[in-house]
Amino acid sequence: MYSPFRKANGETGRHGRIKSVWNIFVYRSSSSKFDKRDPPKELICPIYGCLMFDPVVVSTGQSFERTSVQVCKDLGFKPQLPNGLNPDFTNVIPNLALRTTILTWCEKSGAEKPQQPDYYAVESVVRASMASTSSSSISREDSTIRREDSRIRVSERDLFKGVTENPPMLLSHAASEMKSRNNHFYSSSSSEESVIANNSPLLPFKTRLSSYSSSSSQSTSSEIISGEVPSSASTSSEDDYYVVQFKKLDVYEQEQAVISLRKSTRTDEEARVSLCTPRLLSALKPLLVSRYAGVQPNAVAALVNLSLAEINKVKIVRAGITSLLIDLLKGGSEETKEHAAGAIFSLALEDDNKTAIGVLGALQPLLHALRSGTERTRHDSALALYHLTLVQSNRVKLVKLGAANTLLGLLNASDIAGKVMLVVCNLAVCQEGKSALLDANAVDVLLGILRNWNKLDESTRENSVAALYALSQGSLRFKSMAKEAKAGEVLQVVVERGSGRAREKAKKMLIAMQRRVKEEYDDEEEEVNWEGILEA
Repeated sequence: MYSPFRKANGETGRHGRIKSVWNIFVYRSSSSKFDKRDPPKELICPIYGCLMFDPVVVSTGQSFERTSVQVCKDLGFKPQLPNGLNPDFTNVIPNLALRTTILTWCEKSGAEKPQQPDYYAVESVVRASMASTSSSSISREDSTIRREDSRIRVSERDLFKGVTENPPMLLSHAASEMKSRNNHFYSSSSSEESVIANNSPLLPFKTRLSSYSSSSSQSTSSEIISGEVPSSASTSSEDDYYVVQFKKLDVYEQEQAVISLRKSTRTDEEARVSLCTPRLLSALKPLLVSRYAGVQPNAVAALVNLSLAEINKVKIVRAGITSLLIDLLKGGSEETKEHAAGAIFSLALEDDNKTAIGVLGALQPLLHALRSGTERTRHDSALALYHLTLVQSNRVKLVKLGAANTLLGLLNASDIAGKVMLVVCNLAVCQEGKSALLDANAVDVLLGILRNWNKLDESTRENSVAALYALSQGSLRFKSMAKEAKAGEVLQVVVERGSGRAREKAKKMLIAMQRRVKEEYDDEEEEVNWEGILEA
């Protein structure tokens, strides 16, 4: 053990005095000025390992650099602290006291003040931590499996004996059956991912997410050469392969894995169900916000495929992925926006998801995508809005966003007019939507559409009449506005040439309008008679 009272050479001077060899000790003590430049660990971010520029306090009480917290939230990663706890990044509060302490320490020690860390630098550190955590957990699992295997291991002689007694099966028939089934899948013209809105009370609409097969897509070109799904992904725990690959630092391996997931879930319903586990969804979330063009679009497309299975829709929403899809719909690439709109539409088919998607803020981005997106984005956004507005709370939210004028203006857009009309029908059945549509002169707009009767398809005619009928229910304003717009002539054409349901609604509106006119006439006549009586 080192002691300052022991000489360096082991000898003792005269009278037991210590010689000048203690200069070594004095030199070490003089390095205390350098130690002051090393910041205390309380001022260092536990994740990034540097002085904190913008320290924040998380819900569990620890302090971190704000950028580190944001990166961990984006990647869905919760690091394990030295005390074994995992911090909660749900809420963050600026730690002004700690920031003041850091700046004071820098001034007194002469150290340079901390600068805001680069997002990508922090991301690389966090991903390295994720990889180390994943590898350590996998090694622990492997050791456990080896211990269990050692308990049930049999001798090679017993194995050979079992093979001799039970000769191998002939699998040629099964192989040919699988080959023919695969040929059926890949030769079918409907092999692209599609979502069918078969719950529509008015008309079933089908959206073909054909962006997944676009020849100009970078992600699709890489998909063609990606090869078959690795055999490790076909085991009983299929998600293990993808979870490990998604967490790797090599972006190319992430890209190939997510393309593999996209291919394996394109037409295989069983694969969609078996692969959609909480572990896989958690590992897929960081790829949805990846900045690499070959990773993000394929990740969103794979998510759309997973959402096609009815049982997966609630799982995906509860995994916290909806907010990421909404952000992608706001600011992703055109291809990513197409996939994000398709995913939101697919998730909105589930009744249990409708309210949650509306609360998370999907309505405004979908409404914006109707006007600014590609044809496919507008198509899926319109159908997503239709299914979401089957819920009253979402109708009210959409009205407050000023959607009435926007939707009526889009009825002149030939490519999505029929789908937008469905949303108008949903808004017209609630009092808030009815008032907003009447304020936006919806009666005149709808009658103008019906005046071009010969140019309309059957569904547009019927839905236009349905929207007018919904506006007419319990509204005195409608009757006066319809009279001014000469609705009687248009409704008479519907009665003569429309479908059964359209004729029935048109007759009811005509009867209500005639009753209203008769009541007004009677009131005027009665009013004149009373005046005459009073004057007499």
